[in-house]
Amino acid sequence: MRILLLTAYFPPDTGSAAHLFYELGGALAQRGHEIWVVTSFPSYHAQGDLSRYRRKFRLKERFDNLFVARVALPKLPRHIPLARGIWQISCASFFAIPSLRIPQPDIVLIYSPPLPLGLTGWVLKKLRRVPFVLNVQDLFPQSVIDLGILRNRILIRFFEEMERFVYREAAHITVHSPGNRDHVIRKGALPPKVTVMHNWVDTEFLQPGPKNNSFRQELGLESKFIVSFAGVIGYSQDLDIVLEAARMLTGYQDIVFLIVGDGVEKARLQKKAQAMTLSNVVFLPMQPRHRYPQIIQASDLSLATLHAEVQTPVVPSKILSIMAVGRPVIAALNMTGDAPKLIEEARCGLVLPPEDAESLAAAILKLYNDHDLCKRMGENGRDYAERELSLRGAADRYEELFSRILKRKRGIDGSI
Repeated sequence: MRILLLTAYFPPDTGSAAHLFYELGGALAQRGHEIWVVTSFPSYHAQGDLSRYRRKFRLKERFDNLFVARVALPKLPRHIPLARGIWQISCASFFAIPSLRIPQPDIVLIYSPPLPLGLTGWVLKKLRRVPFVLNVQDLFPQSVIDLGILRNRILIRFFEEMERFVYREAAHITVHSPGNRDHVIRKGALPPKVTVMHNWVDTEFLQPGPKNNSFRQELGLESKFIVSFAGVIGYSQDLDIVLEAARMLTGYQDIVFLIVGDGVEKARLQKKAQAMTLSNVVFLPMQPRHRYPQIIQASDLSLATLHAEVQTPVVPSKILSIMAVGRPVIAALNMTGDAPKLIEEARCGLVLPPEDAESLAAAILKLYNDHDLCKRMGENGRDYAERELSLRGAADRYEELFSRILKRKRGIDGSI
């Protein structure tokens, strides 16, 4: 098969959004499929040598064993809702041109958000007679409505109508949790064409390793009990609760909170930590991807936190990475979502209600005082990740889904 992946983020961008399709594309290419990617130029905390991308508007390259077509998008401030909306719409229009120029694909897989990329899929469906699968990660626009970022009723109506249209036109929709499936169906998608496919994690790249590693030694934290948060520091992630818990635990000299990453909320949180005189909190910038496993390996436990306003049943990808490395997770988020169910099923950590710093501090102390429980939860997470969340399993499921869609298309259209 010739498979086209549409995603706004792709390495050398960092973060889960960039690497999910990169990993899946690589796994499918190893099976003999021809993989094309249409994406943007690196912009989202990109790392490494970026010189070949400067002052260009379009570029085709081989990225490992993938064919990648890049297009420049307008650079708009991410913290302004209207600008974010314009940027999302621009993705659909700017991605359409290179998507129409690449060799004829058999099928298209689209990462959403940005939701308007579904419109690009629709254009390809109409002009190139190619079906598209929508992989829904964040439930846009509901996620930004819950956070109060999107309040304009006209814009809400506009994006909700777009959501219904894209769900209707997609050949199939994949979501990473049962709660997301329920939401997509409530918004008009037909139940038979919505499938839960848990996000995958590269269990070969993310593996258990020694706690007292080079990362820990560089920071001079060899003897400390490290509580880490690694990832995007945005509006959804509630790191205020982490600072409050750190304040409550200042009496424990060997507990250190390590916050690794970048985002629109980082500067404010750094100022807050400084005003609180928190000597037990260390901020680090976003690290290169190859160092990410070392961060989790160096941790005694890792955190996943979300604001109470985040009502969508999201499963933060960092939870899967923590599980794969074999460390326990403490999650403070919406208790009715899918993340608590996953953690409880895997028996890999503790789940707390959001925005409750006292509960977070107590949970940290529980694991601080019980090293056997820490070890057992970490091992449980690793076992579950290998069994249920492997990249190989995800490639199997997508390969089977694509084959099924194309067989159905052959019955309708003899052109394939």
